[in-house]
Amino acid sequence: MRYLSTRDRALRVTGAEAVKLGLSRDGGLLTPEAIPQIDGAFLRDLSGRSYQERAAKVMALYLTDYSEEELLGFANNAYGPDKYDHPAAAPLRKVDGATHCLELWHGPTSAFKDMALQMLPQLLSAALRKTGEDKTVCILVATSGDTGKAAMEGFADVPQTKIMVFYPKDGVSKVQEAQMVTQDGENVGVCAVVGNFDDAQAGVKRIFSDEGIRETLANRGYLLSSANSINWGRILPQVVYYISAYCDLLRGGEIRMGDKVNFCVPTGNFGDILAAYYAKRMGLPVGKLICASNKTDVVTDFLCTGVYDKNRPFHTTMSPSMDILVSSNLERLLFDLSGENDAEVRGYMEALSKEGKYEVSESIKTALAEQFWGGFCDEEGTAETIARYYKDCGYLIDTHTAVAAGVLEQYRPKTGDKTLTVFVSTASPYKFCDNVLRAIGQEPKGDGVELLDQLNAVSGVAVPRRLAALKGKARRFDLTCEKPGMDGMVLDFLK
Repeated sequence: MRYLSTRDRALRVTGAEAVKLGLSRDGGLLTPEAIPQIDGAFLRDLSGRSYQERAAKVMALYLTDYSEEELLGFANNAYGPDKYDHPAAAPLRKVDGATHCLELWHGPTSAFKDMALQMLPQLLSAALRKTGEDKTVCILVATSGDTGKAAMEGFADVPQTKIMVFYPKDGVSKVQEAQMVTQDGENVGVCAVVGNFDDAQAGVKRIFSDEGIRETLANRGYLLSSANSINWGRILPQVVYYISAYCDLLRGGEIRMGDKVNFCVPTGNFGDILAAYYAKRMGLPVGKLICASNKTDVVTDFLCTGVYDKNRPFHTTMSPSMDILVSSNLERLLFDLSGENDAEVRGYMEALSKEGKYEVSESIKTALAEQFWGGFCDEEGTAETIARYYKDCGYLIDTHTAVAAGVLEQYRPKTGDKTLTVFVSTASPYKFCDNVLRAIGQEPKGDGVELLDQLNAVSGVAVPRRLAALKGKARRFDLTCEKPGMDGMVLDFLK
């Protein structure tokens, strides 16, 4: 399997090279040249297997320069009991006969990013061996809250790597910030950026495309790569859990083979729901992909109108990992829906860069309407959904999960669709204690990690052990820069 750039189909690399590079040097995203197909026999076989075995078999379809045996070893390392607090890694929780929740936060950082970022360092280390790379890889990450900690946790002290994380100053939760600035590891660095996530993401992309910086770092023995979802090594492990969820529904007798299932996904950078789209393209029986936005509803508007317009106010919300105006992974979707028309995709991306907006073709608008449904949940609706699930279902959910649950409640009466639907839970409620406490009628007594005990006392829900370990942990990092200063931070980090 080769991988080609969304902006130049002639540029093709191996799977290992795609993982190593992260982002194509022309600014495009590397995407598989073909989508492997699965059938009922494949799904029946997976239904009787562990999550680790499912991951190895699905990923082997795409990473043909890796063996299934080595991928299984990676999966055992990534999703085993020393990393995950639940034996299923990505368990389903039944809410009612037509609704299940896919919990993706049982890993070391209590967020769904662990599902990919416990796997990516192993894929990357193998990619360095497979490509004969002797340089040290520096992973540059822009985070809206969860990716940064999950990436540092995955790459901490991994040989032949360093990792630098940029997060928006005052734009993440107190627990998310505490997780990042206390991170262990001799090869990690963290810096707050004055601005929002889009500023941090744009700065990282600019550094990647700066030939002068790349040459300077190459002379110092460094190669840049990414752990953001622009890296195919991030998207592929996420495809696995949608297929795994379907298999769990089969195994539990909730559906029969071939029955369609909807997925409702809280969406910021579009990587999580894009993985569901790829699973559907592979042949997984999926009905509608319900895209759930928060008050930053740029993706919802796009799905409804075919116009992507980032020229709007930036909102800081209680679901900060979704506070994103430029959803990078839409580029991969546009590439697929356009019939891999790289010139068309380049045109959209150039318009976004120059004018802050673009409008897709009529054929893409039709395809979007067939595949997706978009909705958004504002701050009041998010809090109400948390309260309702806690009171009526005895289920404590976080702010991002509540956005998905809230949008699903909009979708059903508007469409009349009664298909069994899985909504995705992307983080533990303990990562957003203050807002969760307020939503269930409590006044937070403190700030940040101080609230872990309060939420536990009120709800009786166990605190994830690694979050509990944050209490009293010393802060290691206190760097802040403006967006133009990100280049200097990277060059200082890689002296």
